[in-house]
Amino acid sequence: MAVETVAGAAPDDAAAGPTLTVVIPTYNRRERLHRVLVALGEQRGAGQFETVVVSDGSTDGTDEYLASERVPIPLVACRQANSGPARARNRGIEAATGELVLFLDDDVVPGPDLVREHLASHRRLGDRAVVIGPMLNPPDHDMSVWVEYEQAMLAKQYEAMERGDWSATARQFYTGNASLRRAHLIASGGFDTELRRAEDIELALRLASMGLEFAYVPEAAGLHYAERSFESWRQIARAYGRNDVHFSREPEHADVLRFVLDHYGRRNLLIRAVVRLAAGRPAVTRAVDRALLATASQGESVGGGRLSRAALSGIYNLEYYTGVIEALGGRREFWRARRRLVILPRVRWVFDRCRELPGMPSRTGRSA
Repeated sequence: MAVETVAGAAPDDAAAGPTLTVVIPTYNRRERLHRVLVALGEQRGAGQFETVVVSDGSTDGTDEYLASERVPIPLVACRQANSGPARARNRGIEAATGELVLFLDDDVVPGPDLVREHLASHRRLGDRAVVIGPMLNPPDHDMSVWVEYEQAMLAKQYEAMERGDWSATARQFYTGNASLRRAHLIASGGFDTELRRAEDIELALRLASMGLEFAYVPEAAGLHYAERSFESWRQIARAYGRNDVHFSREPEHADVLRFVLDHYGRRNLLIRAVVRLAAGRPAVTRAVDRALLATASQGESVGGGRLSRAALSGIYNLEYYTGVIEALGGRREFWRARRRLVILPRVRWVFDRCRELPGMPSRTGRSA
């Protein structure tokens, strides 16, 4: 059973209820969490809002910190046995009293206007909006090469959306910095607690099927103090691959697998070659990962880091498609699915277009 404590004095107008609740799941990041809470206390023009922190079985003194006078803002602190971020966010949704829920990660320090921009965006975009803010690189934080790569891929998505190349979709719903109406979260059933990774994307796919619309708001920015081991980064990529196959087994998300398999064919030649050689072959995968990591570590100074990014892209895609192959049941099943869902429909489409040309045989065998 979760235990709630309230740190700090309640705001004078708490009885009226805030319009927005910030929900932060946390695990063993006490000092990083403190920095996030300090930044929430420095928000400009956001009015009254509530903060709920859910400690997911922390063992580093986080629970004691949340009950102490060190906490810089009033908040609701919840504790639970270690169960993963999905269950922690669901616990935060239950505790929230705001009409809007703004999810922040415990390593995303909000910029001074983040809460105000989320609120303003919902007023502007209406009740069915899901607002996504960027998680930017902090100038005072050194990152490993693989985390730098991850942040660079995020930055490419942000830049594309800012240019108008495409609009935000469920694929950009990262709960390190995102908000929506609590009523929609309740109606959706919340996060899938069986998932330890990609639980945000799975929820976003369900929200999209409910008719919600995603909006990227660059002004609602936070700084992402990301840290993870190489092994954790590898496993995240593999989990995303497995979960995409898992999502596609739901009737409303059947197109996910077709998208994944089609996207493989759009990768560059090097990525396709690495995946074809190593994915689904554990010993080969480990050897390729080691070689590419060595290249990434030595390649930072080559071509403005392009060699390093190319090597890390190879690792990430190899692990991602390994996850896809594992979930499908093996390499043979991967290639069969790609042939069935991507290649044959494409061949049929080309054949049908050709038959529409003047002088080509029709379905009856007569010339058109």
